[in-house]
Amino acid sequence: MTCASCVARVERALKKVPGVTDASVNLATESARVTYAPSEQMEAQIRRAVRNAGYEPRALAEQEAEDLSPWAGFAPVALGLLLSLPLVLPMATELAGAHWMLPAWLQFMLATPVQFVLGARFYRAGWHALKAGSGNMDLLVAIGTSAGWGLSTWLWLVRGQEHLYFEASAVVVTLVLLGKWLEARAKRQTTAAIRALQALRPETAHVLVKGGSEAELPLAEVMAGDRLVVRPGERVPADGVLEQGETQVDESMLTGEPLPVAKAVGERVTGGSINGEGRFVMRATAVGSESVLAHIIRLVEDAQAGKAPIQRMVDRVSAVFVPVVLLIAGVTLAGWLLAGGSMEQALIHAVAVLVIACPCALGLATPAAIMAGTGVAARQGILIKDAQALELAHRVDTVAFDKTGTLTLGRPRLVAFVAAPGADEARQLEAAASLQGGSEHPLARAVVAAARERGLAPQAPDAVRAVAGRGTEGEVAGRSFLIGSLRWLEELQVPLGALDAEARRLQGEGATLSALVERSGEGLTLRALMAFADEPKPHAAEALEALRRRGLRLAMISGDNRAAALAMARRLGLREDEVQAEVLPGDKAARVVALRAGGHVVAMVGDGVNDAPALAAADVGVAMGTGTDVAMHAAGVTLMRGDVGLVAGALDISHRTVRKIRQNLFWAFAYNVAGIPLAALGYLSPVVAGAAMALSSVSVLSNALLLKRWRQRAD
Repeated sequence: MTCASCVARVERALKKVPGVTDASVNLATESARVTYAPSEQMEAQIRRAVRNAGYEPRALAEQEAEDLSPWAGFAPVALGLLLSLPLVLPMATELAGAHWMLPAWLQFMLATPVQFVLGARFYRAGWHALKAGSGNMDLLVAIGTSAGWGLSTWLWLVRGQEHLYFEASAVVVTLVLLGKWLEARAKRQTTAAIRALQALRPETAHVLVKGGSEAELPLAEVMAGDRLVVRPGERVPADGVLEQGETQVDESMLTGEPLPVAKAVGERVTGGSINGEGRFVMRATAVGSESVLAHIIRLVEDAQAGKAPIQRMVDRVSAVFVPVVLLIAGVTLAGWLLAGGSMEQALIHAVAVLVIACPCALGLATPAAIMAGTGVAARQGILIKDAQALELAHRVDTVAFDKTGTLTLGRPRLVAFVAAPGADEARQLEAAASLQGGSEHPLARAVVAAARERGLAPQAPDAVRAVAGRGTEGEVAGRSFLIGSLRWLEELQVPLGALDAEARRLQGEGATLSALVERSGEGLTLRALMAFADEPKPHAAEALEALRRRGLRLAMISGDNRAAALAMARRLGLREDEVQAEVLPGDKAARVVALRAGGHVVAMVGDGVNDAPALAAADVGVAMGTGTDVAMHAAGVTLMRGDVGLVAGALDISHRTVRKIRQNLFWAFAYNVAGIPLAALGYLSPVVAGAAMALSSVSVLSNALLLKRWRQRAD
């Protein structure tokens, strides 16, 4: 594909295939993302539709296998330059006062191969565009250069002139080829992030087989459950859990974290990270397309293949652009003839209009910036899932945070266990730990850990049932218990009784409270209160202050009681009016919608399953990569480190990317708005027009590539 008109034509062709519900084509990556109903023939139908539209369908694997050297594809450009240079030399020497011209037959011999051999691609693509009832850059180049070549041939054969315009057609074709080669070279740089991520996967893995020996197998043959040996300096081949040894792992390409992370037995390691100096044995838990690295690559590919809302406007403009340019070229030709100009003059000026108006830069402006922005963000540990989130994030004026696991470490400790009068504390703690044994909730894990520290042995519970937003109930050793928030106790009308004063004291200290209640024939009886404390994440307070300095409105949405939420807010530097406490998980989305009232653009930052509805309800959902998969799927942005400071980075890269898109679109339109009238009025020759057209595409790509220098600033 060569320009924005190509994109529109391929999309139309794909959407006409029966069963295809949506198709999005990206000029910068020369790829299509197609949504369709399952069918055995669908892939063949899609390939045929692309071919019938005038393009050659290629599998992604074919693109990945392409020659990525800096000079790949330069041979046709070099041949064009070699043949065109003698045609340009007389023009150059004329500036020095020397007047000479190559013989007409030699000009013809040099220009014709450039026009019809090197330029054959323009004729093929232009013909397919005409058959499809549309136009594109190739059609403009083919018509314009053919007119210049045909006029020169006619002047030579019919009039016997020596002063011809072969150099215009040959140089324009060569310059366009040079521009497309420079574009392709720059495009390879914009896709460098994807290739760098793909290169993290090692080719082989050392698998432990029976008898304890090692076998080196291709990575494609490694299965979940295999025990793998990772030697010092090697890349970790798959996601898994460390079973023997300890080491430090460099996860910088995955998380942006520059310092190696210590790993011990029982801790998770991620495929693609680099092992330090220790040899270890791991058990693979996720391989291939199920791994974290594969998930990251899919996220970045999705973002780079998607279209920002602003691009849809560009597509609508491009749909009418080529027909309008053809009309302007026709008017230019007629205007010069009516004004008394010769056919030579009129045709040359019309050719200049056709050449300078090629909408290459217009089609590249948005996707090039998005690819560069998402690529550099990925290297800093910020995964942007879709182009819409990238474009929208710069408009965010309100950032709402979940508390536990987002602003805090999410590793609460049981700091107090207060049994009701007459109840045995150890037995009640054992019952609580038994009921919570199968839960992954941070508070549940804290209860189980506290019981084990005291040497208690939790039992397997029966009939365990989670009550959304409230707690858990089930049976332990034939007795029925429930554990939940104090709000649930109020709903069940269970009084705190003698523990009321203790509850108030603990809440005043900022603790999060839960209660253990036994259900019997006599009703519900409070057995114990549990107080939990969490710590704010390192630098979370500084990150929030940095966002406030940017003029952003902040909010913390928590399910904790108000006293505990306010105590944590004070440690984080949040004001009382920025805290929303005692919010049920199901109500978080409603609170986000309320924050959006009045036209506010809201980003919601969370990490848990219960944050997913709120992330989806926000204009921009931001998930912590240390959280759950559900949260990451619901969010438009994923932070691979649990660092709140990356929120400012995500907003900043969005701002810079959108600024690049606007700059690119301005220059793309400016080239055409300024260039077309100048060419029509005779101030630009076809050669200069061709150079300007090539320069427009290269300048747009070069401007987008400046984003690769982005680093998150320290506020």
